[in-house]
Amino acid sequence: MYAKAAMMIKSARRCVAFTGAGISVESGIPPFRGENGLWNRYDPATFDIEYFLSHSTQSWEVMRDVFYNLFSGIKPNTAHYSLAELEQRGLVKAIITQNVDNLHTEAGSSVVHEFHGSLKRLVCLNCHKSVKVDQTDLAALPPRCDHCRGIMKPDAVFFGESIPEPAHSRSFKECEQADCFVLIGTTGEVAPANLIPRMAKERGAVIIEINTTSSLYTRSITDVFLKNRATLAMEKLMEEIDKL
Repeated sequence: MYAKAAMMIKSARRCVAFTGAGISVESGIPPFRGENGLWNRYDPATFDIEYFLSHSTQSWEVMRDVFYNLFSGIKPNTAHYSLAELEQRGLVKAIITQNVDNLHTEAGSSVVHEFHGSLKRLVCLNCHKSVKVDQTDLAALPPRCDHCRGIMKPDAVFFGESIPEPAHSRSFKECEQADCFVLIGTTGEVAPANLIPRMAKERGAVIIEINTTSSLYTRSITDVFLKNRATLAMEKLMEEIDKL
């Protein structure tokens, strides 16, 4: 199956990777959903935009502890680096990610459509100035914009918010152009992101899926299912690609 998947990638005109929480789990980031998911430990309402607007300090206290303290030392893993290498070889043209951890960019990938935004950036709710989080003091919450003193919010999609542009339009544009989609660590449960692989399939793309368990995609659109952890699957896939 790995040899077949490698041939699909190598022969594709435009191959796109579509990643979810499963690719970052091995870097130490727990998924939001599932048995060990963050929603079992924290109230999802904390990440609702209406709650944030009315309880910004309380929301920021949770986010600082979870995203900016606990996960501060998280690094890309071999799956992230493998995708970056495939881009350098010209075999993967773009990555669409549902993750907000910025690990694809840190691994060296240059064409990354962050469908749900990024926790590495903060945006002012008043003047919309954007800054890197490492340039912001999170000691006093909520952090304030140094330009207008407005409240800063992580530049990630909260419940109740729309998917940002240009990530939204560029991600769906990939459905029209790609003839091969590599799904890694995504269950297919989160809308509207879960529509992207299905639309790609409808337009004729072959679907390679890497997951530890079956997903909503496996029996419906997947052509090749590589049942494995993201790091191990990508290592095996790279070995097969190198043989071609």
